[in-house]
Amino acid sequence: MEQRTVLLVLLAILIVSTMGLYLIVKWISRYLGLSKEKERVSRFVTSSDSSQTAETGKKADRLENLLNSGFREKLNKSLARISSEKTRQKLSSAYWPITDTEFILSRYVGTILAFILGLFITGSILGGLFLATLALMLPPIILDLAISNRQRKFSNQLLDVLILIKGAVQAGYGLMQALDLAVNEIQAPASEEFSRVIREVRLGLTLENALTNLSKRMDNDDLYIVVTAIIINTQVGGNLSVVLESTISTIRSRMQIMAEIRSLTSYSRLVANILTLTPIFAAIGLYVISRDYFEPVKTSLIAQIGLGMALLMVLIGNLWLRRMTDIKV
Repeated sequence: MEQRTVLLVLLAILIVSTMGLYLIVKWISRYLGLSKEKERVSRFVTSSDSSQTAETGKKADRLENLLNSGFREKLNKSLARISSEKTRQKLSSAYWPITDTEFILSRYVGTILAFILGLFITGSILGGLFLATLALMLPPIILDLAISNRQRKFSNQLLDVLILIKGAVQAGYGLMQALDLAVNEIQAPASEEFSRVIREVRLGLTLENALTNLSKRMDNDDLYIVVTAIIINTQVGGNLSVVLESTISTIRSRMQIMAEIRSLTSYSRLVANILTLTPIFAAIGLYVISRDYFEPVKTSLIAQIGLGMALLMVLIGNLWLRRMTDIKV
């Protein structure tokens, strides 16, 4: 009993330490990114306060070179074979300040550590495999949730961004100037994504490629319509404000239809959640009323397999019901 308590304390310390290290790395990466972004914007847009900007850029470059010349750069170079374009695209969509190599490596190292901890805590290989499976599956799930959350926030801001850009174009601004205005006026994540577009164009990419990259990151049908309209307008010419006005009208109609569909399918989503949570709450109630009811799960392999299959079937059922209510417009 004392050994298990010590292991639980060590596990808690490991989790807290890992979270603290992650927050520190994230803060440092965000600081460097913001410093470099400010330096680039000042370099390309304004010429005032050039000495102060140059000094800030030098400090950021020294800090970045200090990190990149160390263990992190060597790690990414030595493990470049496990790099994945799909993972890189997802990390870019989530705006996470890590590379795909670091993400894949941390995922598999965490899986090994979870297996060892599960083996020591439960004293069973099945317990280690269970924790290892969770450690292997959770990072992609968390990444997908972060991407979905960011894309949803961007979708909610898209109409406001288009109205702002259309007004700026009607006032005589160019498209790049209108995008720069939107970056300064709109909050994240829309400001961060359009800031990426501006930086990519200033660093040599064409506007078409930069907007296409934005469309791939956000994976939004409304944004795809906007990007297609802007690209066609830049290629064949025409009044951009009229094109944007037509696009805004189309997006408003789509949003209205999507709101109606979401309202009509709300009951189905509620039923899916109830059917998913009912067996879980029933199991918790049985455990509170009679703890001996789940004793066979600790010793019987068949009971453990049955419980795992039950949880898997509940998850599949929930995903299936959600798939039925996911109507594309």
